[in-house]
Amino acid sequence: MNLIGEHTDYNGGLALPFAIDRGVTATAERLEGDRVEVIAEDVGEMDAFPLADPGGAEGWRAFGRGVVAELRAAGVEVAPARVSFSGDVPQGSGMSSSAALEAALCLALIGLSGAEEPDRVELARLCSRVENEWVGAETGLLDQLASLLGEEGHALRIDFATLALERVPLDLHGWQLVTADSGAAHSHADSGYNERRAECRQAAEALGVEHLSAAEPEAAERLPEPLSRRARHVLSENARVDATVAALRAGDLQAVGRQLDASHASLRDDYDSSVPEVETTVDRLKAAGAAGARMMGGGFGGAVLALFPPDAEPPSDALLVRPAAGARVVG
Repeated sequence: MNLIGEHTDYNGGLALPFAIDRGVTATAERLEGDRVEVIAEDVGEMDAFPLADPGGAEGWRAFGRGVVAELRAAGVEVAPARVSFSGDVPQGSGMSSSAALEAALCLALIGLSGAEEPDRVELARLCSRVENEWVGAETGLLDQLASLLGEEGHALRIDFATLALERVPLDLHGWQLVTADSGAAHSHADSGYNERRAECRQAAEALGVEHLSAAEPEAAERLPEPLSRRARHVLSENARVDATVAALRAGDLQAVGRQLDASHASLRDDYDSSVPEVETTVDRLKAAGAAGARMMGGGFGGAVLALFPPDAEPPSDALLVRPAAGARVVG
């Protein structure tokens, strides 16, 4: 889950995600022959394909095929296997269910093969390739890094221009972070997410910078619409990440709430990534006493993240989330 720093990862900017106490569990066992079976327990479906030629597929099947192909391309001797998975991360909520699935499948197949686990940053890159090239969603590395490198009780400040990582204590001092489902499902591949990425590339090219986060604010404001607003969001969101880090270090949770509100306003007005269901959910959480609330993930639906002070009661349908350990082998 990303506390703040949205749509900055693929723009060489800053983000502050953390792993949560929900996830996907994948269990792998060896098979005879030369094939892989992937079983989605939650929907009761199976996919089977040759180990040497996974081929393409759509929907959840693309994840298993892509993971096998990318692991083999990276030199991992993937064994013939049956891999089953299930999870308790709501799909389409902006809570990184895709990254959780990629990480779980990778670690299960690597563990079964007996191979040494790759560097976690490189493994995050591999998972990102699965999502980009096999699933068809142009995500950055944010979700994958948070899933694979998260640490209990901490957020992870990521500088995507350098991939410098810094763990930041996430002590809530009795405050609560919750999510609430907007009722509008989010899909990276099917929403306006890829369009926003293309606009950001266009803005960076027009400004002559490799990453939009490196642009000068004055020059960015001179871009034509909507490129100027896309750049404005990215640059202001980077500043909000560091303001949030400073507020957390100072124990000022009220200031963190204000940054969440400002992030949501920017995502809504400058990035045009909200939908009416999300706005209704933000208003409902604020009316219940949230100090700050913002849309999560790629936008265009999904869940809303809110920060509640100790004396406020979140709505009954809100899900309490806590910073937890990242992906790991459990058996």
